[in-house]
Amino acid sequence: MTTTPLRKDAARNWDRIVSVARDLVDRGEPLHLNDVARRAGLGVGTVYRHFPTPEALLETVAAPCLEALAAHGEQALADTEPWRAFEGFLLRTVEAQVSDASLAPVNAAAEDALPRTAELKRSLRSAGAALLDRARDAGAVRPDLAATDLVPLLCGIAHAVDVHGGTPADRTDTARRYLAALLGGLRAAPPTG
Repeated sequence: MTTTPLRKDAARNWDRIVSVARDLVDRGEPLHLNDVARRAGLGVGTVYRHFPTPEALLETVAAPCLEALAAHGEQALADTEPWRAFEGFLLRTVEAQVSDASLAPVNAAAEDALPRTAELKRSLRSAGAALLDRARDAGAVRPDLAATDLVPLLCGIAHAVDVHGGTPADRTDTARRYLAALLGGLRAAPPTG
């Protein structure tokens, strides 16, 4: 969350806080800053100096995943084949949703605690909309699909995987299978001759 370089001890504390938070998120436990401080072996004030709210800490935990998705969105925009670029972006997004427990609550939040989170989410929405527009313009995607439909559809897949995904090892394969079914429904119907 900080923008200036941290002293070595402060950087170690920051890393420890984020590591504890990552572990809690991965185990499905809520982030309470007092609990994070206790588990990290730090004073509560130290945690609050780095992260004033649990939301800021959660967004920090999610940041590497969001950054990787934003970078992938930029790469997908450089792909000259519209359907492949769109499909690849959605696949990477769904895989991230089912493998990183911090992503869903950060994406679902009505407001962002950190400006960087808002920037990354805008970048992802923009890339998704541009990829959809390109695929639609190429006749690869049905014309009635709106960019605002993408997030709910992908969240639906992530929720279905949470409920029916099987073992943790099966989750990504299940998500890919559900996405393939969704993409089959999103493809434009071939022209009738």
